Amino acid sequence: METELEEVEYQYNGASVMSPTLGELLRRVEQSRRMSGDETPAHEIIELGDTLYGGAARSSLPFVLSFNNLTYKVKVRRKLTFSTCFRRKNRLGAVDEQTESNAFSDTKTLLNDISGEARDGEMLAVLGASGSGKSTLIDALANRISKDSLKGSVSLNGEALESRLLKVISAYVMQDDLLYPMLTVEETLMFAAEFRLPRSLSKSKKKARVQALIDQLGLRRAAKTVIGDEGHRGVSGGERRRVSIGIDIIHDPIILFLDEPTSGLDSTSAFMVVKVLQRIAQTGSIVVFSIHQPSFRIIGLLDRLLILSHGQAVFDGTPDTIPFFLEQFGHPVPENENRLEFALDLIRELEGSTNGNKSLVEFNKSWQQERKNSSKVDFHCLGSSLKDAISASISKGKLVCGTTTNNSANSKSTMPTYANPFWTEIKVLAKRSVINSWRMPELFGMRLGSVMVTGFIIATMFWQLDDSPRGVQERLGFFAFAMSTAFYTCADALPVFIQERYIFMRETAYNAYRRSSYVLARIIVVIPSLIFLATAFSLTTFWAVGLSGGLSGFWFYFLVVLAAFWAGSSFVTFISGVVRHVMLGYTVVVALLAYCFLFSGFFINRDRLPPYWIWFHYISLVKYPFEAVMQNEFGDPAKCFVRGTQIFDSTPLKVLPSEKKLELLETISKSLGMSITSGTCLTTGRDILVQEAITQLSKWNSFWATVALGFFFRILLYFHLLFSNKNKRS
Repeated sequence: METELEEVEYQYNGASVMSPTLGELLRRVEQSRRMSGDETPAHEIIELGDTLYGGAARSSLPFVLSFNNLTYKVKVRRKLTFSTCFRRKNRLGAVDEQTESNAFSDTKTLLNDISGEARDGEMLAVLGASGSGKSTLIDALANRISKDSLKGSVSLNGEALESRLLKVISAYVMQDDLLYPMLTVEETLMFAAEFRLPRSLSKSKKKARVQALIDQLGLRRAAKTVIGDEGHRGVSGGERRRVSIGIDIIHDPIILFLDEPTSGLDSTSAFMVVKVLQRIAQTGSIVVFSIHQPSFRIIGLLDRLLILSHGQAVFDGTPDTIPFFLEQFGHPVPENENRLEFALDLIRELEGSTNGNKSLVEFNKSWQQERKNSSKVDFHCLGSSLKDAISASISKGKLVCGTTTNNSANSKSTMPTYANPFWTEIKVLAKRSVINSWRMPELFGMRLGSVMVTGFIIATMFWQLDDSPRGVQERLGFFAFAMSTAFYTCADALPVFIQERYIFMRETAYNAYRRSSYVLARIIVVIPSLIFLATAFSLTTFWAVGLSGGLSGFWFYFLVVLAAFWAGSSFVTFISGVVRHVMLGYTVVVALLAYCFLFSGFFINRDRLPPYWIWFHYISLVKYPFEAVMQNEFGDPAKCFVRGTQIFDSTPLKVLPSEKKLELLETISKSLGMSITSGTCLTTGRDILVQEAITQLSKWNSFWATVALGFFFRILLYFHLLFSNKNKRS
């Protein structure tokens, strides 16, 4: 590409490097030659390095994130003591509410009147010991705490941040790396681009954004490497962390929040991660992150520090002002001493003293008040209202997800909630899931193997059943076991959503896609595998057992098995959405399926169930497929299962000689006034259905009821995801 661009020249590691903005990168791709097919457009490696504060990479108008008097308290349950068991009662004999509250709960303050600000082009690092409130403050700024619980205000350029606007212009990177293990780095970022960048951008422009981001994150060598997990070797820990950052900044957000981005990394990897954050900030973003114990090199990269102690701010300023701050406090930093380590050690020492950190908190408040009076920001004088600043930022290529049209972002109300339409989200979600699953064929192979082995064992156990009374009982056992097996083999789908839960929560927290899109995409992905499993089970068992109905009977049997797999998969998926632990989930699934099997009508007929348990019979998952295959097998009124002397097979008279049985049959015939011979049909398939109380629904109605149960649990899953996964603290 030979497009002429205005570029910013800067020094990085002693070399002169040209750094175009994102908008210029997109214009460059637009002018490049179009490629046919799936070929990726040619690109060149671009190092987005250390542009100077206020350089061309910054937006023309500044952003200032301010937070004032943030206070967050939670109730902590006290340990139960002997005295609380005998609480004082009032005159009416009831336990006094105030006494009960004092006995069972304490109020713990996680954030206590914290104020500060962060500016674009800078990094604000929140420091403190474990339990000091670092992650809680990041959650408060990122709107991850309920408004009813959090006191204080958070504003951008003097205007209160609405939840909907914050989701569009910001991103939040969790402490844990939540990634699909079998996707490559490039694929992971490309899927993030598909979710967060608008459909108005062409495929080539999205690829250009991904390639530029790979270079910005320093991931060029690992671009084609899978992420990996415990069983598959992939990228390193530092590279994995940078990928986690990349998927959340793919849309070039104005505000970036990160919770412990260097946690678990060695010093070199941690430094590289913070270096990447510095580059992101210098493109015009506000970067706020928590960090536990930064190294000396990392301290040199930080612009502002906010040190917390037991939920209170004890320092807010630049790293260079720490010595002067501590000197004014009466604890000067010794020569050749790391100023930040000395400050943190001093804070820990004060926390263990009699008065605690009260003196340092009060001194910091007076220190901040003096600075605030001398350098107060007036947004109206600067002319940088939030609306104007966002518009200027978008016009320079920032906040790509808001640029659906040329003037779409001139107002906060016109910013889209989601970057893409409903059907695009489904397509991208399904494609990502298929790729990740396709690269782990052993999982589906084990499931297919278990189904075929189970089918083979059942087929050999019930090989070629006859039409005798004993064959009828064996058929009943086969159908009950086969249908319950179809549900139990779906239990291996339980860990799928449990493992994806936090990926789902992270992506939907900032409107990467709709919850309904996720549910429908999972349906689309799972149906082909269920068809394959149902086909394998049906072919293995139907002809071997000798079921009736011929080809039409086989097709209905296959449909019922498929419906059973579908209902079982939906049920297990719903349980995995409700239960957060795999072992607990397996316990719940096995127990509920056992109850469904018990009340299915196999062990005891519907008309023999106690009235108080009849409701469970009608919600039993096994009932409807069991009754469907029973009617498919015994629905032919012309087929006979008990003839003549076979009537004695289920009685003690079975041991009598054939001659005696014929004599008894003649005696019964005379008593009844009708002729009953050895060839007379005494019990048809219809009679068996009446005996088993399978008369309320036809076989097709039972089939559709099974299908409807599958959709019912998918709908329940959707509403559970919609209302319960708010990803906020209460």
